[in-house]
Amino acid sequence: MIRMTWAILLAALLPATLAEAAGTPPATAPSVDLSRYVGQWFEIARYPNRFQAKCSGDVVVTYSRRDDGRITVDNRCRRADGSIDRAVGLARLASDDGSNAKLKVRFAPAALSFLPMVWADYWILEVADDYSHAIVGTPDRKYLWLLSRTPMVPERLYAKLVASAAAKGFDAARLQPTANSGDRLEVASGE
Repeated sequence: MIRMTWAILLAALLPATLAEAAGTPPATAPSVDLSRYVGQWFEIARYPNRFQAKCSGDVVVTYSRRDDGRITVDNRCRRADGSIDRAVGLARLASDDGSNAKLKVRFAPAALSFLPMVWADYWILEVADDYSHAIVGTPDRKYLWLLSRTPMVPERLYAKLVASAAAKGFDAARLQPTANSGDRLEVASGE
């Protein structure tokens, strides 16, 4: 039984590994209802990255629809000293190919919006039917986030999300679980 489980796991991961080696971007969710996707998400795990280096836990992102069809992205996290770090950005559809799972996000000032390099890929790779959890990453597989509507998920769901990311060609060993207390991370007025 154990050998069969390993054989199935390896068979599932091999095509993704070959796709990654060939430089094929991961598949995105076939369609995303952005009106259901907006709202608050808790980061469950991520690849370590420089722009979240100060985050020690309680990573929360809130997406809000704007009148112009774009999405405000409000990222917050708790630093080691207990203070809250916040970054507010903007997301837009990445292309007009009909995929609303491929977004571009910018955290640079609006005056720099015309520069392509300030827009980063943000692909919704998978989202639960009930929009309770999602996997987000980049086409080059350098960035990955596991998100949930709740601050913690059962181990079984976490394992499922990790396996799904691995099947898409992401290195599961690089994932760093996020310490979450469930705090709302309110920011003082004027910040």
